[in-house]
Amino acid sequence: MTDATYGFDTLQIHAGAQPDPATGARQTPIYQTTAYVFRDADHAAALFNLQEVGYIYSRLTNPTVAVLQERIATLEGGVGAVCCSSGHAAQIMALFPLMGPGKNFVTSNRLYGGSVTQFSQTIKRFGWEAKFVDVDDLDAVAAAIDDDTRAVFTESIANPGGHIADLSALAKVADGAGLPLIVDNTSATPYLCRPIEHGATLVVHSTTKYLTGNGTVMGGCVVDSGQFDWSASGKFPSMSEPEPAYHGLKFHETFGPLAFTFHGIAIGLRDLGMTLNPQAAHYTLMGIETLSLRMQRHVENAVELAEWLEKDPRVDFVTYAGLKSSPYHGLIEKVCPRGAGALFTFAVKGGYDACVKLIDSVEIFSHVANLGDTRSLIIHSASTTHRQLTAEQQEAAGAAPNVVRVSIGIEDIEDLKADLDQALSKAVS
Repeated sequence: MTDATYGFDTLQIHAGAQPDPATGARQTPIYQTTAYVFRDADHAAALFNLQEVGYIYSRLTNPTVAVLQERIATLEGGVGAVCCSSGHAAQIMALFPLMGPGKNFVTSNRLYGGSVTQFSQTIKRFGWEAKFVDVDDLDAVAAAIDDDTRAVFTESIANPGGHIADLSALAKVADGAGLPLIVDNTSATPYLCRPIEHGATLVVHSTTKYLTGNGTVMGGCVVDSGQFDWSASGKFPSMSEPEPAYHGLKFHETFGPLAFTFHGIAIGLRDLGMTLNPQAAHYTLMGIETLSLRMQRHVENAVELAEWLEKDPRVDFVTYAGLKSSPYHGLIEKVCPRGAGALFTFAVKGGYDACVKLIDSVEIFSHVANLGDTRSLIIHSASTTHRQLTAEQQEAAGAAPNVVRVSIGIEDIEDLKADLDQALSKAVS
């Protein structure tokens, strides 16, 4: 594509892709290969020295994955991206160059349950610490930052409750401390929210969800804004100091705005090995081609269903930010001008037992541990995705025992209402 400015709907189809030079194939081929032939010995040496960009081995780079990386980076407004095997892998890939033993990051206490477990338990084995705070309380975020803090982390639209973070306000706090803001944009996608425009340094995705959109493959992505000065403070030696594995090369000095992206490939994928396979990249590329169309329908259905549920006497409350009653409604125009997504929770009268009956009674909604599918999905977070958390953590995360999480699909809205209606009748009878 040329340097012209294209609209989102055009970029979601064309960004990063060209007809295959060998065959003229219009759809990006699946390059199902582990390795690539070098032109000669000098070419191989230049690639391994990071003096030339190209393909060496598919743990590091692959042409199909490269198209996906460029497409997601373009849609997010970043300079580069690194795709990997899952959303959880993307979170580790984002933190890995920043952290070290004894270092910490400040993070929202309203995260996907698996992220809370990863951050509160697993990363301790690396000597890292996560400090959980309410990101609505900017003073609490600032107070949690100390000399060993290396990042601030949040979700743009929180899973499971659908709460919206004030990204520009958080970016100011992070900037004031000389720290990068990392935003998980899985629930919003770049169609609804572009965190880099609000000051985010890095954006992570579970591409498994809305970007792929059909529940077929796993994947993750880290998008680099290219706007952070990694050499300013001395806090990020992986970026600013000589790298022994590359004869003393300094990533930020050498690659400038693309320093984080090159580090993610040359160090992160090389040593952590959390590679995205080319077939998964292909499925995700096809999913992204219809992202805007799907997100419009997701949001349209979510608004109507949330309003319907809020009026239902069998429901105690609904957390959807798209409702005028939501305390986060005022942030929609600022953070997510195209809508508040399609993920939220609602509380069922009758508590835990009623939630279980509801889950067992739905017919169109699928009871699965996923979100962002074209199909409408439902789960009782307290007994599944957030089961490992304490009662206090569940409450803070919006996954109390009396609520269910729904990811609203693109089916006929009247069918979705009818399904929840009959299930609620059985649940609270």
